[in-house]
Amino acid sequence: MRLERWGRDGMGGPRRPAVLALALVLALVLVLVLVLVLVLVLVLVLVLVLVLVLGLVLVLVLGLVLSLPPPLLPPRPAPVTLRPGMLALRFDGQTPRVTEIDVPLPQSGEALVRVRRAGICSTDLEIAKGYMGFTGTLGHELVGEVVEHPDPSWIGRRVGAEINLGCGACERCARGLSRHCATRTVMGILGKDGCFAEHITLPLANLHPLPDAVSDDLAVFVEPLAAAFEILEQVRVDPSWRVAILGDGKLGSLVAMVLAHTGAELTVIGRHAHKLARLDGVARTALVDDDVGSAFDLVVEATGSAAGFARARALTRPRGTLVLKSTFFGETSVDMAPLVIDEITLVGSRCGPFAPAIRALADRRVDPAPLIEETFALADGVRALERASERGVAKVLLDPSRA
Repeated sequence: MRLERWGRDGMGGPRRPAVLALALVLALVLVLVLVLVLVLVLVLVLVLVLVLVLGLVLVLVLGLVLSLPPPLLPPRPAPVTLRPGMLALRFDGQTPRVTEIDVPLPQSGEALVRVRRAGICSTDLEIAKGYMGFTGTLGHELVGEVVEHPDPSWIGRRVGAEINLGCGACERCARGLSRHCATRTVMGILGKDGCFAEHITLPLANLHPLPDAVSDDLAVFVEPLAAAFEILEQVRVDPSWRVAILGDGKLGSLVAMVLAHTGAELTVIGRHAHKLARLDGVARTALVDDDVGSAFDLVVEATGSAAGFARARALTRPRGTLVLKSTFFGETSVDMAPLVIDEITLVGSRCGPFAPAIRALADRRVDPAPLIEETFALADGVRALERASERGVAKVLLDPSRA
């Protein structure tokens, strides 16, 4: 009885089918593993074939490219070798002096410009007295040559440059009013080194190419001439108007040259007969003590002095327009009542559009050459400022290339 039970329940009994089932499962697993290995081998072979094909294609393409003739590229301008330092006419808040400083490095969105010529403006003289509290390199009227620029086609071009550097991101800048950006810097006037130096960095957007028809000496006048053209952007000058320009200096003369093309009856009033003589054929001229009347439709105040405003106001007819161009160090007392009573339109006018100024110089419609008094080397910059501040002197230029 015991042997029979052992035979039924033991190793050789009814448990043998379970062993066979387990063996079958193991065999199936082994087959699946073999199939998976074969698939992986096939994928590896396909990858190797693909790599070989791509390599062959790459070799063929490179061979084709190398067999082509080289493209005809325009000649690159000769590289400009910069000195480790440069001369600059700087103001430290007390005294202007020529000193050596590092050549500036252009940041993203900027170009490096070599200054070919720069002009001394009345604003520069006021800054040297403390106007705007500026310290640094003076100057904002220039013609330069591009030395470094992200676009190689600009290298070697002569350019003029707008003086206001807006942030480019505010609402005013978006409306094209970067010259009134609340956080702007201004070349040689507010937070930005100026152009009385051998080199200057400027935003790409501020550069304006200059035609060959405009010489370096005349190109210096683009910025102040643009300021004169700004009057036409702000005021519609009727040919029937009587127009008075108070001031026979650089800016007053440029304003006369621009407004002479409006057809209006033009009178320039100044203190210097020899300076007024430069405007013969441009406008009627008169000395400050001459009787010129007091019923002008438009008066432009460009004397550069605090006393000029009262005289300009007296020349303006009721409901006339008074344009203010002067900037100077100090405060001015203004009697507001007559402006209100006579309903005078008061217009502040500063920087202007470069395009019409450049065209006017290229077409010879405006010729400021008679305004140039003398040209100094940059190394003699202090003496140039002294010369420009002499009574009756018009435009004094700086030439950094002069020894």
